[in-house]
Amino acid sequence: MAATKSSRTSSLVKSTGEIFTRKWPRLFFIAAAVQAILGIAFESGLKDMTDQDWGANKSDGESQLKTIPTFLGLLMLGFIYDIILVWDALRMKNTIQVIGLCIANLAFLVYGALQIDQIHQAITILRGYNAFTDPNVWDEVQGVLIAIPCIIALDTVVISFIAWKLYQEFAWDILKHIGADYRMKKRFLHYQVYIALLKFDFFFFIGFTIQFLVVVGGKTRTEFGLTAAAIPITIAILLCAAWFTRREWKFGMIIIMILYLGGLAYFIYKLARIYDPIEQVYYMPVRKSLTTFAVLTILLIILTIINALVCLFNFGRGLKHHLNSPRQEIDKDQASYSMNDVKQAPLPTRMTID
Repeated sequence: MAATKSSRTSSLVKSTGEIFTRKWPRLFFIAAAVQAILGIAFESGLKDMTDQDWGANKSDGESQLKTIPTFLGLLMLGFIYDIILVWDALRMKNTIQVIGLCIANLAFLVYGALQIDQIHQAITILRGYNAFTDPNVWDEVQGVLIAIPCIIALDTVVISFIAWKLYQEFAWDILKHIGADYRMKKRFLHYQVYIALLKFDFFFFIGFTIQFLVVVGGKTRTEFGLTAAAIPITIAILLCAAWFTRREWKFGMIIIMILYLGGLAYFIYKLARIYDPIEQVYYMPVRKSLTTFAVLTILLIILTIINALVCLFNFGRGLKHHLNSPRQEIDKDQASYSMNDVKQAPLPTRMTID
């Protein structure tokens, strides 16, 4: 057991070190880190500039009071989680996750753009309650709010270009680990897609739940408690989903897919409530962002269910051995030889008679 732990730690250190010794992984990590540092710095500055000074009328706009710090905190959490996923993708040489991070950056861009309108609306309402000591607070924060999506857009272009280079580089690493068997590489691709989807499912579910708990709160304590309890349960489900897939446990996968369907029904129900004429008043402060997170989570769950089925059909076809065995290094001559699917018979020599 101790030897296994030592081996895993050594592998983790080695794979992390490779990120910074290879050109394109290093540049991808630096680009993501610069975005995270600038984004968190700007969001922290916005938090200081929009601190409220409430008098006796705090209860009059309590939901709006929570809107601004929730928006800012959620985007900061997104930047931190993004860096963790970048490290994980580069360490595992997961091309699909790298591409997913580029798409996730587009989602951050949309959220950053929505943040401008939502925070403007919150500031306008809160100024009516004399919540700010500075009456020109919007003029001060507007430029910073606009700068954030601009930074994200520029970084998206940069990491998308680097992702293309990483796709070419990681293709060789996958060949060394999986081999040249086309069908096996396809099964490995489906596995990578599924694992990447689980990681993005987690963030968007957590993002939706945080906004709901902090700003909306729930009409009853029971609803609030059940929503809060869903967070650790979801984490457990996603961890089990990854483990069942790696170990190819069919019964566990079927249970997980049933739970996915339950999650899908939950988000469709929540999306309907956001636009229900009676209920929509509770969701108004974060209506646009909750809608964005709910729609993205629904799409991700559907894609996750589809990929879970594909992975389930791939059970028992040899991928488990590759996933649970240490990576083997082979040289280019071996790989080139293994790419010949059909061995050619030696050509007969022709005799010539003078």
